[in-house]
Amino acid sequence: MVKFNLVRELRELKNQLSYSKKYGFFFGAGTSCALGVPNIAALTGKVEDALHGDQLSNFKIIKDDLTSTYPDKTPNIEDILNQLRQIRSITGERDDKSYLNISGKFAKDLDNEICKHIYKIICESEARVDLSNTKKFFAWLNMQNRDYSKEIFTSNYDLILEKSLEEIRIPYFDGFVGSYEPFFWPESIDKFVERSDLTQNWIRLWKIHGSLSWFWKINSDTNSHNIIRVGKISDIENIDNELVIYPSKEKYDSSKKQPFISYFDRLKSVLLSGERLFIFSGYSFSDQHINEIIFNSLRQNNRLFILVFFYQDSEVEELYKVSSPYLNLTVFGPTKTIINGTLGEWEYKEDDLKQNENSESYWDNTSNRLTLGDFNRFVDFLVTNSGKKENIEEIASGQ
Repeated sequence: MVKFNLVRELRELKNQLSYSKKYGFFFGAGTSCALGVPNIAALTGKVEDALHGDQLSNFKIIKDDLTSTYPDKTPNIEDILNQLRQIRSITGERDDKSYLNISGKFAKDLDNEICKHIYKIICESEARVDLSNTKKFFAWLNMQNRDYSKEIFTSNYDLILEKSLEEIRIPYFDGFVGSYEPFFWPESIDKFVERSDLTQNWIRLWKIHGSLSWFWKINSDTNSHNIIRVGKISDIENIDNELVIYPSKEKYDSSKKQPFISYFDRLKSVLLSGERLFIFSGYSFSDQHINEIIFNSLRQNNRLFILVFFYQDSEVEELYKVSSPYLNLTVFGPTKTIINGTLGEWEYKEDDLKQNENSESYWDNTSNRLTLGDFNRFVDFLVTNSGKKENIEEIASGQ
């Protein structure tokens, strides 16, 4: 297998981070997992453990049905939610219509119950999360070129990013406007703001799979769903509206353009908007809809440079199967990499380091692995090589 000089490639990475004008980030489940939030497999198990009686029985019916239909894949909570929502759709949520002997009304109730358990499980883990590294990341990002908006997309439901931004008082915008029950305003994200706009420096935060702070509010007059954003909730059990996480396809068909379609359109626009450095962390490339946007953009925009940081080498190998034609995609794994469309292995030689360089922020000499696939180590790398470490740490600590 081809060998790539790790020190030289990391030196080039530092240059890219230093000189890029436009930044974009996509944070997948791996970033929250690195901070202590359960991953999708653990979350699925915790939800199943929290259910009882008929709800547990029907949960298992759906899981077993998915297993038999897709034997090569272990169904997770998002697959189960999607199936429940399909049942709700084909039965009209009626009590006298069913699929897999699960009535439409029961499917609706089970969907709602699962989402409430997800809310409680994630909130409990969130309460124990140390926000130091996410605050350092945003402090670093906020110091970068201020002539362009910084775009952050995430598939995570948790509120870690919002909490971190607010704790260090960095303004951000997520497409919702209002005060009492903030509503989504599609027009606010359809265009890029002018440099003279006050909000141009605000960080853009797009949560493409929903959020623990979003709820479906039903308009009884039109029987349509609108999404509202709420503040801190003391008791999820007393909330009548449904939580908006991992929206199923039928929600995309709402007559009014909802956040999910708008966010995907925004992702396309960002990736196609000229020169940009776009970084993926914690994303496993398992969502084909997102992947299609990424690869189409790589084909159409030769000024787009995408960097992907993986926690496992197996993810590098899987991505290589579909990404080899794209020379503007660079992938960093623990021991393997994809550079200029070629799959290779890292070659680390301490002698390659210049007098003022060290590899402690990205290389583990004990295990001989690149560590940037861990979100915490990635942030440490950004901060350490920024030349503004003290300032960033002061901001993150609230000083």
